[in-house]
Amino acid sequence: MGVTPFHRSILEVRLPKHFDKPTDMRYDGTQDPLEHLTAFEARMNLEGVGDEVRCRAFPVTLAGPAIRPGITRWFNGLPQGSIYSFSDISRAFLAQFTTRIAKAKNPINLLRITQRQGEPTRKYLDRFNDECLEIDGLTDSVASLCLTNGLLNENFRKHLTTKPVWTMHEIQTVTKEYINDEEVSRVVAANKRQSSYSQPRQQGNGERLKEQTREKAPSKAPRPFPRVGKFTNYTPLTLPIVKVYQQIAKKGILPKPRPLKDRMGGDKNLYCDYHKGYGHQTQDCFDLKDALEQAIREGKLAAFSHLIREPRRRYRDQDEEGKTCSEKRR
Repeated sequence: MGVTPFHRSILEVRLPKHFDKPTDMRYDGTQDPLEHLTAFEARMNLEGVGDEVRCRAFPVTLAGPAIRPGITRWFNGLPQGSIYSFSDISRAFLAQFTTRIAKAKNPINLLRITQRQGEPTRKYLDRFNDECLEIDGLTDSVASLCLTNGLLNENFRKHLTTKPVWTMHEIQTVTKEYINDEEVSRVVAANKRQSSYSQPRQQGNGERLKEQTREKAPSKAPRPFPRVGKFTNYTPLTLPIVKVYQQIAKKGILPKPRPLKDRMGGDKNLYCDYHKGYGHQTQDCFDLKDALEQAIREGKLAAFSHLIREPRRRYRDQDEEGKTCSEKRR
């Protein structure tokens, strides 16, 4: 028997017949030794082996082509017969590689985790949770304060200030509702933008096919860029917009629309009640949609509240860009 740091009592114990050696667990001197020890002991607990077998198996994780020679030399350089138990080899291992032990982060690090401009709340919360895992002894009060400090979502931030202290479990639960509302709003806005652009294109394709089948058809002016609404989000209505307009048309609530331009094509099959002209249908009129939304936001439809379906979303886009979009013409 060669020179070994293990005591004879360890060497005399045989390995179990079906023992799975931890050859897939390698420590190369660059990782945190505490993490390596923790993973190794978890593996041995699954194997259900005792202290002596753990000692015999541990050197397997310090050998291999990817392991630095210095690590093997360190183990072989331990005094002969000095290891009586796994706690002995654990202490020696940690003492040798103590400089590689990762230092626990201070809670002050959480103040650096803030929500970036345009970053979804879900992604911010994931980054915040990951950072919390790196901090030892983190209290709920500190975590709650730091999370609130880093939020850009004003509605969520105000809600978190309704209680002096939230537990992290409570925070994870309440954020689901805010995150779901936020993501639904994003999807709805994206779908509206997509439909605003795709519908005119589809209509344009149909008109081009008709023109190809007509002989000597008069040329038409080029179609304008697809029109988009003044607002990002529109208040849901209980009736189709045509029927809503019919009920309020003579009440003097809506402003007079801008005159239709010749470039709209003047299709006699498409008539708009709001513009009193041809070129598009009433239900497709952006000017009417914008005028209705503006009237709703200014409280001018209070007497017609039965026509308005209150949206569930908590935060409505105030559409500052609407000030510039309103200057556009059809």
